[in-house]
Amino acid sequence: MTDHIKVVQPSGALDATKSQEFREEVIKLLDNQPKIVLVDLKDITFMDSSGLGSLVLAFKTLRAADTKLVLCSINEQVKILFELTGMDKVFEIFSNQDEFNKAVLSQIA
Repeated sequence: MTDHIKVVQPSGALDATKSQEFREEVIKLLDNQPKIVLVDLKDITFMDSSGLGSLVLAFKTLRAADTKLVLCSINEQVKILFELTGMDKVFEIFSNQDEFNKAVLSQIA
């Protein structure tokens, strides 16, 4: 990844017990002033409303700092949660990091 892109790769369940930790991890990335933060969800096995809320708060925090939050590698359970809540229209979602790299890195270079 370039200096303009930082990757966060949470694992396990993104729920009430992990959502605060996740938000703090994302906010720490702002010290490096990235243009894009990619959240790779390939190792997330479950997400509830707290996890979704932490993504939304991270999205808003990053947007206020002129940084884009992008997601990739969401599983079927997370995809359904996003569709039910309409968040699939809010977040830019790529099927995996390779697709993200092809689409986004060409724009930055």
